[in-house]
Amino acid sequence: MKKEPEHRINEAIKEPVVRVVGEDIESAIYSIRDALQMAYDRGLDLVEISPTANPPVCRVVEYQKYLYEQKKKQKEIKAKTSKVVIKEIRLSPQTDDHDFEFKLNHAIRFLKEGNKVKVDVFFRGRSIVYKEQGEAQLLKFAEALLEYGKPEVMPRLEGKRMLMIIAPKK
Repeated sequence: MKKEPEHRINEAIKEPVVRVVGEDIESAIYSIRDALQMAYDRGLDLVEISPTANPPVCRVVEYQKYLYEQKKKQKEIKAKTSKVVIKEIRLSPQTDDHDFEFKLNHAIRFLKEGNKVKVDVFFRGRSIVYKEQGEAQLLKFAEALLEYGKPEVMPRLEGKRMLMIIAPKK
């Protein structure tokens, strides 16, 4: 099963007139016959790059080279996008000061690496009664991290967990 090419080239272009662009070519509107002749004279292909324009825009270029450049551009764009990593830190409503500092240092390291930090307070058993304690714990954590990141999602309760997301500062 042969897949259809993503661009129409040469005789596959059915429009009667097209706007032709390319190197060493004056950008203008030509009949399809003249545009094809122009491409053949240079030993290149006529590639439809914008079929929805009125009239459609075609470029006189070597098709394989054009595809290669398109793939290269896509790869560059993909490389520039950063992947978001979320690191998770779990506290309890009665987390001790030493444990709090220890987890705070981990969060600082994660934020410096450019990762988001998801901090949650897990309520076991009847400790759900101390929601205020859990929220105070999260707010204290966020306040301690203010110079490294800012809260993206403020503390909210989801079942037996209260969570908050902190994004790194740029």
